[in-house]
Amino acid sequence: MYRTKTCGELNINNVGENVELAGWIQKIRDLGGMIFIDLRDEFGITQIVVNDESLQGVVKEYTTESCIHVEGEVVERSNKNKHISTGEIEVIAKKLEILGKCKNVLPFEINTDQEVREDLRLEYRFLDLRNEKLHNNILLRSKILKTLRDRMDELGFTEVQTPILANSSPEGARDYLVPSRLNPGEFYALPQAPQQFKQLLMVGGFNKYYQIAPCFRDEDPRADRAPGEFYQLDYEMSFATQEDVFKVMEDVVPYTFEKFTNWKVDKGPFIRIPYREAMEKYGIDKPDLRNPLIIQDVTKLFEDTEFNAFKGKTVKAIIVENGADQGRKFFDKMNDFAVEECEAKGLAWVKFENSGIMQGGISKFITGEMKDVLQKEYDLKKNSAIFFIADEFTKAQKIAGLVRIELGKRLDLLEKNVYRFCFIVDFPMYELSDEGTIDFSHNPFSMPQGGLEALENKDPLDILAYQYDLVCNGYEMASGAVRNHNPEIMVKAFEIAGYTEEDVKSRFGALYKAFQYGTPPHAGAAPGIDRMIMLISDSQNIREVIAFPKNKRARDLLMNAPSVVSEQQLKDVHIKLREEK
Repeated sequence: MYRTKTCGELNINNVGENVELAGWIQKIRDLGGMIFIDLRDEFGITQIVVNDESLQGVVKEYTTESCIHVEGEVVERSNKNKHISTGEIEVIAKKLEILGKCKNVLPFEINTDQEVREDLRLEYRFLDLRNEKLHNNILLRSKILKTLRDRMDELGFTEVQTPILANSSPEGARDYLVPSRLNPGEFYALPQAPQQFKQLLMVGGFNKYYQIAPCFRDEDPRADRAPGEFYQLDYEMSFATQEDVFKVMEDVVPYTFEKFTNWKVDKGPFIRIPYREAMEKYGIDKPDLRNPLIIQDVTKLFEDTEFNAFKGKTVKAIIVENGADQGRKFFDKMNDFAVEECEAKGLAWVKFENSGIMQGGISKFITGEMKDVLQKEYDLKKNSAIFFIADEFTKAQKIAGLVRIELGKRLDLLEKNVYRFCFIVDFPMYELSDEGTIDFSHNPFSMPQGGLEALENKDPLDILAYQYDLVCNGYEMASGAVRNHNPEIMVKAFEIAGYTEEDVKSRFGALYKAFQYGTPPHAGAAPGIDRMIMLISDSQNIREVIAFPKNKRARDLLMNAPSVVSEQQLKDVHIKLREEK
């Protein structure tokens, strides 16, 4: 044994004991006749006193972040440190041993407030993981995973692992392909989600399934989305409705959040907001309900306007109470944001002063009659500001959504220390692709509302699906659906999106075949683990809750991946690279 105690567990009751400690040197202070070492391990810090001259000579060769072993006696400190748990004691060193020497020059300092370039942190991630905040995030991750498993077990779910080497299927992102050595010219795909497998488990008679599932999607990184791979609490239930799935999330999610935070946590039932209502009121399908601002449609108000920028456009308005207190510079900066960050043509505005007069911006285009309508029908109060966005319908919604978010941040309107949850429901089953064709808007395996009749008789863009998202503080935290379990509906749903029955049989053969053999109705969801931990730890970047993340270009700088492989490795899997001209 290298230690009989950890650095974080010693206290005044251990005075007089001989102990062995092991850890990393966080700091060395040479005071001439005495040397102090701050020794750190995962559990805390203990001050080591070196007053033996022979040992002092050894310590002078030590460097910070070296790993050492210490034997010594616990004594009471004369100058106590109230900032650490071991601050009442120190250890007088009797024996020191170097276990792992560290280079004299570190690529960056450990446990300081100094800003370090992220790519450098990722290249030396093994050092970065020694930083207290990041280290604690990974420990928190472990505790949250255990809590989720325990809770799902208590709710009667069975944990089942599903394959990593799977088949390619259209699920919203590019697949990662894996060539098969034994089957030349054929490829596995890493699963974007265990979608088909969990549905097959329901066909197989399992009542309730879950797993902490790895998912692989070739998507561009974002602050809240890890590139390449992520983890989700995947679960599915037989003989279940949408409400049954919601009840599980309304149990597991608040339970987990409350266990690891002192913030206020919404409890179920969570607010249900239809997709179209969310887009109208918030301009986004993942609204942050801590932000009190609401988008309103004022298109009708400007039907006969003389303001050319609004003619023939959808016009959205955001009313900010007490917004009239802001100076001209604030309005100019918000206009710059709308133009530069939202691709808006401009952001119109007006102040409604306490005097009852419209001032500034486009006030000359707001008639007395229009002012009265804004007060009566849109709850416009004195000393408010109104921001206007005019464009074609969908773009106006999107720009208004981004402006609402930015106003909430700049005016510090967001409710503090609280987690606000809502379900977004009634997603459209289909959407128009960039090429103008009909495509699935969410999960292709979802049940359309109205079943086969809706697929056969409705305009595809009017069909809603039993699809839903769980949103927390402006982040999509879970997604799910009532699944289609009828082969006839499955074929028709894919046919509308441009797939033939033969396509369905070849690409989703297992599901198509399984649905012929008595499939129970089933539904499920998948809360994102990484995003959940990011929210609970109040981290601003998802890479801060992942032990070994990739950078913004989806590169693993520590392991140098992706990387070039040998010709022989390519030959083994029957691949020849095409030279770019």
